[in-house]
Amino acid sequence: MNKQQQLLSYAILFGLMLTWGSSFILIKKSLLYFSGTEVGLLRVFITFLFLLPFALRELKNVHRNYFWLLFLSGIIGSVIPALLFAIAETRIESGLAGTLNSLTPLFTLLIGLSFFGFKTRFINVLGVFIGLTGAAGLMITASGGHLGGNFWYAFLVVIASLCYAINVNLVKKYFVGLNSMQITVMTFFYIGIPVLVYILLFTRIPEKLVTKPEAWTGMIYLGILSIVGTGLALIAFNKLIKLSSPVFASSVTYVIPIVAILWGFIDGEHFSTIYFFWMALILGGVYLVNATPTIKKPGVGDKYFTKNK
Repeated sequence: MNKQQQLLSYAILFGLMLTWGSSFILIKKSLLYFSGTEVGLLRVFITFLFLLPFALRELKNVHRNYFWLLFLSGIIGSVIPALLFAIAETRIESGLAGTLNSLTPLFTLLIGLSFFGFKTRFINVLGVFIGLTGAAGLMITASGGHLGGNFWYAFLVVIASLCYAINVNLVKKYFVGLNSMQITVMTFFYIGIPVLVYILLFTRIPEKLVTKPEAWTGMIYLGILSIVGTGLALIAFNKLIKLSSPVFASSVTYVIPIVAILWGFIDGEHFSTIYFFWMALILGGVYLVNATPTIKKPGVGDKYFTKNK
């Protein structure tokens, strides 16, 4: 990698840090105008609209045998997490959500070990346990030292991170014949139309946009979140992987929580000093998970799925 490519890589990494780290405060602001479910659905739909021209261009290049896998990937990797993050932030701080989101690499390793045939080293497994300990401590501390109230809303973020991890493994194993752009735009293409139908028939979003002018302020937040924080960010992330390496690209995981917490401070959120201890455990665990590469071997998941040719 020459000097120009190196500078571009760091510029993209910095941009992703700001973009993805700011996503959680944008969700919080959107919730002033829409419910958690509405925010999640609109996030997916606006991203679908933005990526639609790219999807139409790629439609003829993606074999229809990939339809169900792409649709499943869109549900697991986009729809469910978007809904869970938005619903969670109706009760927990955006900075906390941003911190718990960094569990994704830990779950990626666990899912890969359990179902997709990866073997690994002791230090990686140790990292998983350290990271999960930090997450449990952070959730319990944030919920006042017990397993009620906000604990379960924080747990929704953990489930969303687990969904991201499942999707990463699905993409890695079953989308070998597609490039990263095709995967991104076609997953949103296949899930976007059903989401639009659901919005029109089963939500009050159209009514709010017609009768409540202030709802359009929420649409501005959602537009930034969807177009910049999802559409453009995914394209930039794919570019970063090509310019550098997956390991370098994944380092954005370590800085997203910092930006999320800073936005929370600016917005007046409470973030106790003890939170930083649990956050350090999470990020330390993520570091150990990425410390040495995993190795592929025949996996349990192989007998449940058939790769499309």
